Amino acid sequence: MSTKQVQGKLWSVAPQYWSKYFEPFFLPMYKKTLEQVALDENKLLLDAGCGSGLFSHMAISTGAQVIGVDASPGLLEVAKERNPQNNFMEEDLEALPFASGSFDVVTGFNSFQYAGSFTNALSEAKRVLKDGGRVVIGIWDVPENSDATNILKAISTLLPPPPAGTPGPFALSEDGKIEGICNSLGLKMIYKTKVACPFLYYAKEDAIKSFMGTGPAAAATNHVNEKIVQRTIANAMQPYHLTEEMYHLQNSFLVFIAEK
Repeated sequence: MSTKQVQGKLWSVAPQYWSKYFEPFFLPMYKKTLEQVALDENKLLLDAGCGSGLFSHMAISTGAQVIGVDASPGLLEVAKERNPQNNFMEEDLEALPFASGSFDVVTGFNSFQYAGSFTNALSEAKRVLKDGGRVVIGIWDVPENSDATNILKAISTLLPPPPAGTPGPFALSEDGKIEGICNSLGLKMIYKTKVACPFLYYAKEDAIKSFMGTGPAAAATNHVNEKIVQRTIANAMQPYHLTEEMYHLQNSFLVFIAEK
């Protein structure tokens, strides 16, 4: 089974949980991107790995024309409901069905690293960009800078060891890694920043649902009972309990913008 098929299936298990309880915490990263990328009605944007379509919706609100692609049919259904007048397609990031030089901007938030090859996916993003177009890469910062790392690590204890070379959420967070790959592809890095994305939950149940909406949790339910996965998340959340039912995780993301 291809990476696209595997990831698409996992991220389709609980798309509503992802849409409601997890992705909204990416808003600071999305807003920072929109500050740096000037969008208007004359711009065509490809949201590569659009998920449940929250960033797509924000980009559409600027007047830009937006096409979204993702490997997860479940998340795409949410994206279509959120943006009913726009085009969302189930596609592979390593084989985009668009002509070369089609887009002014390509965005990939926590998506390119889940392709079979990050380099191939980024190369495809470059191919469909117009000359002078920009690609945005948003990824988790190094694990030690994000509390959510510990929740994901706890979930991973329920999984068998991944095959060698399997991509993960922090695979490209090391200093200089993204810049090196962009340079090798002839993409000029023009912007890089860190963005704080705190996760704040007002009920333990919301925190559990949030992480149950992720691919790793979906994978874990293939090996152990769902209740065990939920209990594992609840236990891992305990260090981040503030008061009553409030939980807070401090997280850091990296945003890169490169130009063709």
